[in-house]
Amino acid sequence: MKHIFFILFLMVATNLKAQQIINKDAPKLPAREFRQVSGIVQDSTGTPVARATVILKSAKDSMATSSDKDGIFIFENVREATFLLTVSEVGFTTKVSRYLNNEETKKIVLAPIILKDQYYQLKQVNVNGTPTIVYKTDTVQYRASDYKVPAYSTVDQLLKKMEGMEVGADGTLVHQGQQVTKAKLNGKVFGGGNVAQAIQNLPASIVDKIQIVDDYGDQAARTGIKDGAPSKTLNITTRADKSIGTIARIVSQEGNHGRYNEQLSVQHINANRVLNLIGNVSSTVNGVASTSPTSSVISTPGTTRSGSPTFSYTDDWGSKIVATGSYVYNFNNTNSISNTYGFANSSNGLSNFINNSTVKNSSRGNTVKFQLEDNLDKSNYLQINATFNNINSSATTSTLTSNLNYFTTGFEHPVVNLEAVNSTTGHGYGLTALFVHTFKKPKRNFSIQAGFTQSNSQIKGDKSTEYRYYLDTTQNTLVKDSLSHLIINKTSNSKVYRSVVTYVEPLTARALLEFTGQIRNAVYDNKAISDTVLANGQLQELTRLENTYHFSFTETRATVDYRYSGRKSNLSLGATFVPTALSGTQVDNNTANNVSTSRLDFRIIPVFRYSYSWSTSERFQIAYSGINTEPEFQQIQPFIDRSDPNNIIIGNPNLKPTFTHSVTASYNKYFPNDKFNISFNVDGRLYDNQVATNIVQITAPISATLNKTINEINYVNINGDKAITGGYSISKQLNDRNYYLGLNGSITYGYFNAVSNSISYHTSQWDFNERFGPQISLNDNKFIISPYIGYEVNRSFTNTLNATSNTIQTTKLAIDGQIYLPRNFQLHYNAIKNYISGFTNYKQNPLVINAGFEKRFSMRTQSLALTFDVFDLLHQNNFLQQSVTPQSTTYTQSNTLSRYFLVGLKLNLQKWGGTPMHNGQPLKRRGDGSFIH
Repeated sequence: MKHIFFILFLMVATNLKAQQIINKDAPKLPAREFRQVSGIVQDSTGTPVARATVILKSAKDSMATSSDKDGIFIFENVREATFLLTVSEVGFTTKVSRYLNNEETKKIVLAPIILKDQYYQLKQVNVNGTPTIVYKTDTVQYRASDYKVPAYSTVDQLLKKMEGMEVGADGTLVHQGQQVTKAKLNGKVFGGGNVAQAIQNLPASIVDKIQIVDDYGDQAARTGIKDGAPSKTLNITTRADKSIGTIARIVSQEGNHGRYNEQLSVQHINANRVLNLIGNVSSTVNGVASTSPTSSVISTPGTTRSGSPTFSYTDDWGSKIVATGSYVYNFNNTNSISNTYGFANSSNGLSNFINNSTVKNSSRGNTVKFQLEDNLDKSNYLQINATFNNINSSATTSTLTSNLNYFTTGFEHPVVNLEAVNSTTGHGYGLTALFVHTFKKPKRNFSIQAGFTQSNSQIKGDKSTEYRYYLDTTQNTLVKDSLSHLIINKTSNSKVYRSVVTYVEPLTARALLEFTGQIRNAVYDNKAISDTVLANGQLQELTRLENTYHFSFTETRATVDYRYSGRKSNLSLGATFVPTALSGTQVDNNTANNVSTSRLDFRIIPVFRYSYSWSTSERFQIAYSGINTEPEFQQIQPFIDRSDPNNIIIGNPNLKPTFTHSVTASYNKYFPNDKFNISFNVDGRLYDNQVATNIVQITAPISATLNKTINEINYVNINGDKAITGGYSISKQLNDRNYYLGLNGSITYGYFNAVSNSISYHTSQWDFNERFGPQISLNDNKFIISPYIGYEVNRSFTNTLNATSNTIQTTKLAIDGQIYLPRNFQLHYNAIKNYISGFTNYKQNPLVINAGFEKRFSMRTQSLALTFDVFDLLHQNNFLQQSVTPQSTTYTQSNTLSRYFLVGLKLNLQKWGGTPMHNGQPLKRRGDGSFIH
């Protein structure tokens, strides 16, 4: 037995020795000492969590970093592929995960890390799935799949079904009472940012989420430092399965009275790559009451032929560089007829006026924008923006103004007939660079932004004015007349330089100290030369009317604030120190000498922002901001400008900059189970050192029985101007969103000071506006009807001599909808009826009806429709609009050729290629919809 064990031992030993000899000569695999680990942090709604703290620990590693604005984090030089990851952020439950990875993998991309909202998990356990509406600190997000719209609908029709959205017929978008000014697709500017083009051309079927973002700018998005008031931006994120494909929409319609509407829209989408072409040419009518009941704006009556072809491009150039560019060409030819009347107030008495004018405007221009973003590495980011634009325009104006002046100094009846031709050419360009550095310590960062813009314009004008003075209220007895014919050449050049530096220092896990320094310098050069045309046609230079000046305005802002991010609340508290300097020189035509002016000012502006979030469905926000606005140089020029003999301008070199205090607050609450949403907002403004006009009226006799009044226009600083607006929006979805009830309203109060003949007075205004608009969708969206009722009361009062209060009441009844009939027929209609009281000499209650039908020939991937539309069917477009200022009240009559029809074709094409993939897996996405390669 011993021999057997000995033989087995020799065999095993020999085999081991042989393996050692073989392995000794075999090549060794190189050890992978370092690797990259990356991932994305999101909340339960898929929104990225910015500045979350991420800690990686293993036997050989101990690292910490923070997620960027897109929720992305990256670790470099990781030694172990097996590690423990701890992710935490204020307001979320800390998540600890253990990862086992292949040691040979050089780049490890982790699955999305989902953080759970602490409060939401405790208080909202009864919610069935993610809420339709999610409120974040700077974003309101809607899930598009919860809103049903008919096939081939565009985004504007989808937005009309969403709570708090108001969409105008012209493509304007208002969210909870505030105008949305920019459009993005998957986080990148779309079509140059034009909101109307985006929502009226993109199909609703591609939308995954709609986001309304409080946009503080790219620098704030990267650093977290918010400065000033935000603008509202619409961001459309696409569905994953509709993120590769091509869509096209063609519209061609012709009508009577020279009306037409031609549109072309083509988009090619491939993940982050978007090619967009939108072209439109139309001939439309101005001055028609908007068929959107939420709009009270009526443009100047007339006709417009316009077009705005747009091309935009977005793409990833490699793994780190993103390029975005756009080109817009626009032209506009408008013929407008304006008939206005009203009265002007002064301490010297009351003036009634009638103004009839005809204006022909023609303009064309180009705008080019380009943005390059380079994520240099995990710590450094560079962005460069370049813009260029030019414009050529001409305007021919013919105006006849008749005034009946019932002054204490005597009755006057001047009539002024003006004929003017002006042509303008100009161009501008700008360049801005932004660099952001993120330190290894979480939440510590530094940024610098620098840029300049320059614009130049030249105006050539030919102005003929006839002044006539009559004895009484008729034009039968002419007392005196005179004629002025001037040739005016103006040049204007401006340069603006701006630089901003920021630094963020974390104090604790929840507290940050923020520093911002900013310098803005604006330099202006302007020159106006006037020549008079003599009776023989020769030109004679009028040096007394020349206006040549150079001035600059420099503002320095230094801000330090403390920011605290709690579990539910966020607070920013600090101060901004703002010294300003204004200086300039101008040629005094009375003495032919240069006159210099300089002004220094200093102000401390509080910094305050506070938000409290009970959950992702409920939030409260309040913020204060202050803005300095420099006076125009013509307002501070230290001499008399007599270029208009009836309106002489006397500058005030002691004017101070106007400072605007602004406080905004909002409360939003969405009840997911009840599909019920409420929103309240308040916007208050108080003005210090408001620049006001003091018109001093000087009487000069022109005959033994008739006087002429000359207005000396002076400028003064006054305090006490204020305005406050409170608004609300209440909405309720019923029966699986087939019924929608929306109630919106606002109350506005304004108090505005003015000066007349050195006597102070004021105008106060109240506006009470209520709107109720349900929407009904039946039979799977085949029958859609949206009735509407609105009631508005506008009251104004000016406490000057002979001024009386003015109250206008308007009741609007409106309805619009679509009916989808068998055999692919569709009827659509909208009508608005106005009941108006309070206008003098206006007793009409117009009814404007628009209607049409479509016959659709549908295939699997395309749709062709025959269309017929008729506008202002009853030809009752005779609206009146009112404009009130402390100086005057003006009424504009709208009565234009607005009844016409259009007949044409609509073609929709689309082809889709599925979900963007990489290595057989769907690409992950950031919270703004952009894809991560």
